[in-house]
Amino acid sequence: MNAMKTALLMAAMMVLFLLVGSALGGQTGLVIAFIFSIAMNFGSYWFSDKIVLKMYGAVEIQRNDNPQLYDIVENLSSKANLPTPRVYIMESATPNAFATGRNPENGAVAVTTGIMRILNKDELEGVIAHELSHIKNRDILVGTIAATLVGTITFIARMAGWAMLFGGREKEDSNAVYSLVLMIISPIVALLIQMAISRSREYMADAGGAEISGKPLGLASALNKLSTANDRIPLQNAGASSAHMFIVNPLSGKSFAKLFSTHPATEERIARLKEIADGRRI
Repeated sequence: MNAMKTALLMAAMMVLFLLVGSALGGQTGLVIAFIFSIAMNFGSYWFSDKIVLKMYGAVEIQRNDNPQLYDIVENLSSKANLPTPRVYIMESATPNAFATGRNPENGAVAVTTGIMRILNKDELEGVIAHELSHIKNRDILVGTIAATLVGTITFIARMAGWAMLFGGREKEDSNAVYSLVLMIISPIVALLIQMAISRSREYMADAGGAEISGKPLGLASALNKLSTANDRIPLQNAGASSAHMFIVNPLSGKSFAKLFSTHPATEERIARLKEIADGRRI
């Protein structure tokens, strides 16, 4: 269901992309903006592991450094039929985790020292399985494609705005009003679609993680602990551009409206995992 939802959302994003390109940028403007956005976002995609791991001061470990964590990652990777990703630890009291890497062969899983202090083995396995599911589903690629389309739409809308402001108004009034509305609304709609895609992928990773670990209640319990702890002790150096990568939103406060959230409500995620445990959700 969530895979279908992602496909529909991506289709809606593409329709919006073509509509904005045709109405505001024309064929030439659309191509230029798309190439620019590809260069920006896929450059980030290709080096995503190095960029985000360095951003959060993650340090790679081997089995001797933390045998329990390394064994969990290795065993669950085997269950998921994935190459064992590189394992990183971030020195932070905030309990959280994320996965990165452009494909399964270049995957990496990072956890904070805080998460290992508050989670038991079943809960930690649930979290690691969730992150492995992100790698298996190639969510970094999906997110990059969505970001590319959003970036292109926003770029075209801004350029059209500057052109309208300084280039005079050559169109009829009705067309000018339509273009103005499209310039204002399209970036917002694109961002809403991008956030919806992110939430859909989180649900998929929860379900995939439950299947890999075989412990949906362990993941549910972990999400409850992590959500509470991150509200109390937000990650100090968390950035909005990378918040979607974490298993729970690392940003402080409740300032983001639900529509603009990168993560589904924790209560809903826990409810779905309990349904999986009870056999009421596949």
